[in-house]
Amino acid sequence: MTRSQANFLLLAVALIWGSAFVAQAQGMAGVGPFTFTGIRFLLGVCIVAPLAWRDLRLISRRPVQLMRRDAQGVLALGALLTLGAVFQQIGITTTTVTNAGFLTALYVPLVPLISWLLMRVRPHWSVWPTSIGCLVGTWMLSGAGGVSLGIGDAWVIASSLFWALHVIYVGRLAERIGGPFLVACGQFLVCGLACLLWAGLTETISLDGIRQAALPIIYTGVLSVGCAYTGQVVGQRYAAAADAAIILSAETLFAALFGYWMMDDRLNATGIAGCALIFACIVAVQMMPLMASRRVERI
Repeated sequence: MTRSQANFLLLAVALIWGSAFVAQAQGMAGVGPFTFTGIRFLLGVCIVAPLAWRDLRLISRRPVQLMRRDAQGVLALGALLTLGAVFQQIGITTTTVTNAGFLTALYVPLVPLISWLLMRVRPHWSVWPTSIGCLVGTWMLSGAGGVSLGIGDAWVIASSLFWALHVIYVGRLAERIGGPFLVACGQFLVCGLACLLWAGLTETISLDGIRQAALPIIYTGVLSVGCAYTGQVVGQRYAAAADAAIILSAETLFAALFGYWMMDDRLNATGIAGCALIFACIVAVQMMPLMASRRVERI
């Protein structure tokens, strides 16, 4: 795969993830957030399962086999994925697609901050101004932007904390196990089963409701969870890190575009400026460390 092909693949991933916010909002017409999340992640399991089986066969040929702590790690990742996905899904029921897309992306500057707090990994200096910029952008997107920052936005902001923790630990576990698709499939399975179990206790599940939400569930389960994740893994193997950082960040812009087109989301000039500021900070916090490392390599 060439670099341009990889970039195009990652752009398709960002497009799918951005448009999935619309499907997540529309899917709430027939089912509850736990039912929706559980079914779509189990569909994702079906997509990734063949690749996970391939990873498992390759791992079985190694002299060092999987240990109990690896299974515990997958369970922990599944728990973080569940919390992030459910908090986001609950938030989407009472906020706009545009807000959900940009507020979810707050996990990007949170990743280096949490790494510094938990693992004492010193962040690049750009983390501090970009984090402040994201806070200012969030304020502009709220009341200052003509949109009230309500309970739904609070749920989505809370989900960004779990997404950040998930990003920090998923790479470490996948590298230790040596099977990214096996890790993905395992955490999808944990998330799907946990959500359906809780849905059975707290929500009314009916076939009519599932039929009503069938298209959003299929779109987010097959494309967003299954295909887009696989595309991200493949694309990032061949794309430059700088390209991948910028292209995947476009998920927020696609969420806003689809929200405008399909959900009639509207922002005034201040709200648009807040979205632009959040997006600029997201790109900067990923790009500036990469640019600094390249300068060091040249020296």
